[in-house]
Amino acid sequence: MPLYEYLCLDCKKRSTILVLSLANQAPATCSHCASARVERLLSRFASPKSEEARLEASLDPKNLAGLDENDPQSMARFMTKMGGEMGEDLGDDFSEAMESGDAGAMEPDSTDGL
Repeated sequence: MPLYEYLCLDCKKRSTILVLSLANQAPATCSHCASARVERLLSRFASPKSEEARLEASLDPKNLAGLDENDPQSMARFMTKMGGEMGEDLGDDFSEAMESGDAGAMEPDSTDGL
């Protein structure tokens, strides 16, 4: 069920219309002023990236601008961003350690070495 965006030529506002059936599509009207003078807009679309492409893009030198490896807050922001790019949840322990500024206090799980 696609969503289409229209620009009203009368009130100049955007409307999003859910089309339940392409075969029985009702004429589009502005949801703000009910005008039938609307123009369909080209909508944005998402293009998923592979894990390798996301990692490569995140390591682009322009994305590393402002990163200071000696500043724990800068590193925390970078690690949080990297985790988000990779779809990983770094966990509450990581977030708490980064907020407290005590990144060295994080203890590895005892099961990590198994």
